[in-house]
Amino acid sequence: MASVAHSFMKIFRGSSAGPDQIAAPAQKSKRLTRRSSGLAELAKSFASEEPLCVLDLGSTSAANIRYLTGRGHKLYSEDLLVASTEPSLATKDEAGKPALDSKRFLSDNLAYGPGQFDVVLCWNLADYLDESLVKPVMGRLWSLMKPGGMLLAFFHTHEAGPDAPCYRYHIVEGDILEMHHVDPRREVRKGPTGVSHTTIGTGVRLQRVFNNRHIENLFRDFSSIKFFLARDHIREVLVIR
Repeated sequence: MASVAHSFMKIFRGSSAGPDQIAAPAQKSKRLTRRSSGLAELAKSFASEEPLCVLDLGSTSAANIRYLTGRGHKLYSEDLLVASTEPSLATKDEAGKPALDSKRFLSDNLAYGPGQFDVVLCWNLADYLDESLVKPVMGRLWSLMKPGGMLLAFFHTHEAGPDAPCYRYHIVEGDILEMHHVDPRREVRKGPTGVSHTTIGTGVRLQRVFNNRHIENLFRDFSSIKFFLARDHIREVLVIR
């Protein structure tokens, strides 16, 4: 286990609602499950006997650790959404509008070697991350991936609505994901001085909705992109470096 500046990093060795929904949601604190066509594609690689290096962009997930390390893969976990709430990142853009310091953010997070990862589990990060960080983060992820490496990302459609809940995804098996509602007001993390901080706010909110053209532009440096449209107003995207 290792820590990188403001970010929280760990290394471990070793599609949809409607008819496809497995369990109906009861309360936000409870978990529900969904089928993922994108995960099903990745599962083919996870079944390989060749060890893979995987980056999971979310809080530490015991389920993901078991699933991936149990198959002999190496897993890194980093919660960029929580890291983006660091108060010291606050700045203003050229127009004087509030923004986050993307250069400082990248110096404190995603501190890995070029071409290190075979797979990146981006989940729904781009939809909830501050606008000023989205393109810089995707650019950094491109540099961290091996040629031919795969990245899985989820994007909401317009039908999802501005109050669409943010979920942490846990791999159950094959194409099955368990979803846990994320409320960053309950997230506690250590700042640069080692002091623990609890993120204060009104909860994670959907920042934007990408259409297909926006998504294609976001991943324009990647060699290919494949879309999967699910029935729970989620557009899954699998891109190859």
